[in-house]
Amino acid sequence: MKIIFLGPQGSGKSTQAKLLAEQLNLSYIEMGQIFRDFAQENSEVGRKIKASLDKGELVPDSIAINALDEKIKQPEYKNGFILDGYPRNQAQLDGLKTEVDRVFYVKVSDVEAIKRLAARGRHDDTDEALKRRLEIYHEKTEPLLSYFREKGILDEINGERPIEVINNELVKKFSK
Repeated sequence: MKIIFLGPQGSGKSTQAKLLAEQLNLSYIEMGQIFRDFAQENSEVGRKIKASLDKGELVPDSIAINALDEKIKQPEYKNGFILDGYPRNQAQLDGLKTEVDRVFYVKVSDVEAIKRLAARGRHDDTDEALKRRLEIYHEKTEPLLSYFREKGILDEINGERPIEVINNELVKKFSK
């Protein structure tokens, strides 16, 4: 089973994706963490990723596509995985070299997302970067939801509820 979690930064998609991966015994892939790890490296790719992250912009598509491609070739992902926060735009969707079974869209308002992001206090979560990330999300990622909806694999989840309530709803979807 291959599952994608989408939603704006601060929606709680990572929390829900990690919980569900554990409950379904699937490998978990968080693209944001892969990028943050690369950004720590003193390499050309690492510097490009760090520059993008510091500006609140998307990592260049070719780098993102290659990073995911390499990751899912590893043996622990052959039986399926939960992919957190990817694809983020049409080019990344076009470059996705695997079929997807389900997509969960964790929906929250911008106000709620900003409140949550400000509370986590990560160094790259400046006001300007947060606003820019949300703008990019609305402009580039939200349009992908139509594609998944048309394929009949999109589930919208209200992300403005307690973690346990959301998780219970997700688990029920797999116990039918």
